[in-house]
Amino acid sequence: MINVAIIGYGIVGNGVAYILENQKNLLKEKANCEINLYKVFTRNWNKNFPYPLKDEKKVYSLEEIIRDKNVHIVVEVAGGIDFPYKVITEAIKNGKHVVTANKALLAEKGKDVFELASQKNIRIGFEAAVAGGIPIIKALREGLIANNIKKVYGILNGTTNYILTAMESQGKSFKQALKEAQEKGYAEADPTLDINGTDAAHKISILASLSFGGFLNFSEVYVEGIENIDTLDIELGKELGYTLKLLAIAKSHEKDVEVRVHPTFLRSDHPLSKVSGVFNAVMVEGDNVGEVMLQGRGAGSLPTASAVVSDIVNIAKSIQIGIGQEIEVTSINWKHKDLNLTKAKDFFTRYYIRFTVPDITGILAKIASVFASYNISIAAVIQKEKVVKLQKESSQHIVPLVILTHTASENSIQQAIREIVRNKLCLKKPIIIRVEDEEEI
Repeated sequence: MINVAIIGYGIVGNGVAYILENQKNLLKEKANCEINLYKVFTRNWNKNFPYPLKDEKKVYSLEEIIRDKNVHIVVEVAGGIDFPYKVITEAIKNGKHVVTANKALLAEKGKDVFELASQKNIRIGFEAAVAGGIPIIKALREGLIANNIKKVYGILNGTTNYILTAMESQGKSFKQALKEAQEKGYAEADPTLDINGTDAAHKISILASLSFGGFLNFSEVYVEGIENIDTLDIELGKELGYTLKLLAIAKSHEKDVEVRVHPTFLRSDHPLSKVSGVFNAVMVEGDNVGEVMLQGRGAGSLPTASAVVSDIVNIAKSIQIGIGQEIEVTSINWKHKDLNLTKAKDFFTRYYIRFTVPDITGILAKIASVFASYNISIAAVIQKEKVVKLQKESSQHIVPLVILTHTASENSIQQAIREIVRNKLCLKKPIIIRVEDEEEI
């Protein structure tokens, strides 16, 4: 019998307990042993839980789990960073294998956790940390092991995908779409980490580490959220043949890796453009397999719990035959090295830029001249007819001017924008949205 203890009894913890208790026969068949929900810890048992537990499984002190020699696997689903880090490291030191859904912890402190686990010959399962029920971790570790991973990118946050879908399909403003997401339970009361891109950045950081065989400094990842997205840009992007998504991107280059999260225009016929609502999807490009896409529910109690239980079963099977962390490291080629991240100014991509300009002759030519001085080539232009008066007492009008560039460096774009603003060729801060539509550089 393999005894499992859960730390944290929120949405995911309830789902894990439900599966462990209600699918015992299936799990026994899969693991070739009985998997027993042994103990559960939460800070407050005075709540109404979706899946109530028997009193004998409830514990009120972490020590009752960490020091108990009968606990084989600790499942951490408490959330946060500092508290789970302490819990997980103590569990590892006490010889317990760990399963976690904590993407923030692994993205920011994963190097320390995995190095400690390696020293103690302990397994760490973290399938649920990225994209909920989508088995992307296992795909990278096992299914794609015959490939050098060149690129992994995708939609890794269901809240933002729901918001952008509502803005596109229903013409809602960002605030309206966010309110609707909260009312339907797709967004937290405090959705900051979702809408500012941090949640997706944590997840792509983990995928980058797995894909490229090392650890990265999370503070160096470029992150931009969707808080300032306007429906006007979604509509104008459509005219150019693009759909807007919050994209998490990791690319491998010869000497460094590129990891970034930001609103991104994709071709409307791109597979990720069709992923709507709260769904997540990940695309992986390997040198032998080409591109592979996995899609499914990226959050929710049972989808995420399904991934947690998958790790529990795999570790339970390993415990029976005495396999520890050494096979884990070998199977994913996860070397304990640091990855060198491309600096934000050195990214190369295409750009959608919307200027707010006075409706007068020659503005486009002047802006194009600035772009040319920085070797930025223009691919397409949209210039609308007069939209609104500059001032109530003025007869002058302002118009949106959209420029789609060919591939350019982030540094060149930012320098050009600064010069355009400095020369007062536009009346408001330009809107910049990156375009993932690769060209030969």
